[in-house]
Amino acid sequence: MVPSKSLARHLLNSLLGIGILLLPMGCLTAGSLRYPDARISDVVDDYHGTKVPDPYRWLEDPYPYTPETRAWIKAQNEITFDYLDSIPEREAIRARLTELWNYEKYGLPEKHGNRYFFEKNDGLQNQDVLYTVDSLEASPRVLLDPNKLSDDGTVALAGTTFTEDGKLMAYSTSTSGSDWRDVRVRDVETGNDLPDHVKWVKFSGMSWSKDGEGFYYSRYDEPKEGVEFQDTNYFQKLYYHRVGDPQASDTLVYERKDHEDWGFGGYATDDGRYLIITVSLGTERKNLLFYKDLLDPDSDIVELINEFEAEYDFIDNDGPVFWLRTDHDAPRGRVIAIDTRHPDRYAWKEIIPQTEETLRSVNVVGNRFVASYLKDAHTQVKIFNLDGTFNREVKFAGLCSASGFYGKRSDTETFYSFSSYTNPGTIYRYDMNSGQSSVFRKPDVAFNANDYETNQIFYRSKDGTRVPMYITHKKGITLNGNNPTLLYGYGGFNIPITPRFRVSSLVWMEMGGVYAVANLRGGGEYGREWHTAGMKLVKQNVFDDFIAAAEWLIDNNYTVSDKLAIQGASNGGLLVGACVTQRPDLFGCCLPAVGVMDMLRFQKFTIGWAWVSDYGSSENAEEFNALHAYSPYHNLKQGTKYPATMVTTADHDDRVVPAHSFKFAAALQAAQAGPKPTLIRIQTKAGHGAGKPTSMKIAEAADILGFMVRSLDVNVD
Repeated sequence: MVPSKSLARHLLNSLLGIGILLLPMGCLTAGSLRYPDARISDVVDDYHGTKVPDPYRWLEDPYPYTPETRAWIKAQNEITFDYLDSIPEREAIRARLTELWNYEKYGLPEKHGNRYFFEKNDGLQNQDVLYTVDSLEASPRVLLDPNKLSDDGTVALAGTTFTEDGKLMAYSTSTSGSDWRDVRVRDVETGNDLPDHVKWVKFSGMSWSKDGEGFYYSRYDEPKEGVEFQDTNYFQKLYYHRVGDPQASDTLVYERKDHEDWGFGGYATDDGRYLIITVSLGTERKNLLFYKDLLDPDSDIVELINEFEAEYDFIDNDGPVFWLRTDHDAPRGRVIAIDTRHPDRYAWKEIIPQTEETLRSVNVVGNRFVASYLKDAHTQVKIFNLDGTFNREVKFAGLCSASGFYGKRSDTETFYSFSSYTNPGTIYRYDMNSGQSSVFRKPDVAFNANDYETNQIFYRSKDGTRVPMYITHKKGITLNGNNPTLLYGYGGFNIPITPRFRVSSLVWMEMGGVYAVANLRGGGEYGREWHTAGMKLVKQNVFDDFIAAAEWLIDNNYTVSDKLAIQGASNGGLLVGACVTQRPDLFGCCLPAVGVMDMLRFQKFTIGWAWVSDYGSSENAEEFNALHAYSPYHNLKQGTKYPATMVTTADHDDRVVPAHSFKFAAALQAAQAGPKPTLIRIQTKAGHGAGKPTSMKIAEAADILGFMVRSLDVNVD
């Protein structure tokens, strides 16, 4: 709705303050910086009787943008990089990042047929390289080097799947960080691609049929030209591609024309008997589960679970008996068995009951269940026999994240990665018979992990909820309230934040910084109840948790507001944006990355509609009130002294479209009344984060660390 210009002008004056509207072109200033003029439009929307201005709606232009938006982006980057270039410590930081980043990084080996497959990065390669080898002791050969797919490293390997005999590989690539995938097929023996090319794949893996003649995948219809990176994604369809056929001949396996928002994942069971179809509804952690008997080509698709009531994760099958991980009647997760011949609920059998820990994933390897739990936001892995009796626990040294444990039911070995805030991802081989772990690859990084320590504390949020937080720093720091501190958070979509090694965090700690990670409500650390306590109408709990973490760090003499930075990406970018608008006095530096900043319109772009399950929607009156109360873009106040802020985004982000960051940055610069810089760094030929080349990662990390050093007045030796 666009009302008369007089009404629009009145509302805009109320939102931003009359002074901003009267500034001439190019004269928007804060301190010594002169920000680019951002045209203020007269767009006002009516939400359930509430008039809401959207003065920077024009910055929602889809990539490759109009000349006006391109000029604004160019001017913003010029100011940002001029400012960053003036930070004397930045080049030394970049050099140290490069030195530390330059170590061999290994992915988890997979075995298919008589071959192993794994990814490896020599250190500074822009993209990891895929290798294959006949035995783990032999010299591997390159199967696919994504660095040769583009001159600048912006084409990334996004996914791989292999036939049972390991002779064919279907692989997907992403260009410039986009969520769109191109799928091709490679002959493993020759290393050559077959003619197959499958396009317009998004939010989908690939699953080979047991005979190796083709694979299942999901795709959307081809979007209209010019809106590929912004148009909404609806009506996903499940297909089967037969090797050698053109995509136009692919078999449509399943679609639902009556449900535009249903998504589909197809998985062929290891025994080749069934096609498992997982039906999702956006990002809601509740799904349907269907199956088809592949031994009977004329069989119907059976709706085994046909209500969105809980999460059902297919693990494996023993003939017609399906093993599932679910939170049905178990908010922290359990394992059940459903005999498809007798699918009534009274016949469901519990195999592994719920425990105090949160069950995140289960695999069947070596005729045993490998169950991965979270215990206070760190990994715990237990092995169970197929009847559900406990076998043993996998022992880890300290608070860590351990991931992997993939394989087939007949495998006698599996692999996992062990990492922590000071351990950079060691790969272990695990013998399923003996229960012994042995190092497969251990990275050699130029630092001494013994110089640092990690502690986990628990603090109370605003409503008394007990929240965990990890704090890592050099040993022997003085708690004098003057340590520069970086606080990181996420808090959404049932995603847990667990201990992970980051080179940028290590460099920060080398400079004397404290690195803190708060495990906020909305995440997946403690199961469904923890998640639901931080979504929709109670999303404010997440921000309260983060603010309470900051206050705890100050109250316990780690730092002070002027020395405290906050950081988060995606939903975490929303977190930072909401906290800076609610408590601008509490922080010295804010770093929102690829954030969801306009909570009233996020559902109108690409896959944003899928987040309604976590956020709610402005189309619902009650949810609108909650969203409008914390939406970062709508809660900036003219005349406020905001902390130093650097927004980061990328021009090809088709997950959280960059318009969120554009609009927030423009409004923040207009509202800033203090001397601190409010900048936006816009990366070209990059997306939401996945597949970003190493060179871009290092450059971005150097810019962020340099900005923090300047903003928090860090004394770098």
